[in-house]
Amino acid sequence: MTLRRWDDVVEGEELPSREVRVTRADLVRYAGASLDFNPIHWNERFAREVGLPGVIAHGMLTMALAGRLVTDWAGDPAALVDYSVRFARPVVVPDDETGALVELSGKVGQKREDGTVRVDVTARCAGQSVLGKATAVVRLG
Repeated sequence: MTLRRWDDVVEGEELPSREVRVTRADLVRYAGASLDFNPIHWNERFAREVGLPGVIAHGMLTMALAGRLVTDWAGDPAALVDYSVRFARPVVVPDDETGALVELSGKVGQKREDGTVRVDVTARCAGQSVLGKATAVVRLG
């Protein structure tokens, strides 16, 4: 893992984009790790009864995938000092082998004199933004 240096970062720099497939099996594993067994994350009938288009991924799972884009770029998970998102729409996960494709990208929005960098993150699924106002602040060496 290569640690990013503050001196080497340029405002407007784009992070390497990433595509992540989220399957129903991933939802089961995440539910076990997070203890979030809400039926909207595994029961199609229940999800539709409460007005959702189908089973949806945990919002925090989507947030974590986007966060990993940033920490992988920074080269150190501990570099992340602040991270916030607004959940814009759910990631609907079909009951098949391919699941949902989440497309992640980021751009350096601000290089600060205190040695931190603000990264603006985009997460899309099925052509629509699933996270809004997603920003991460990382402290680089």
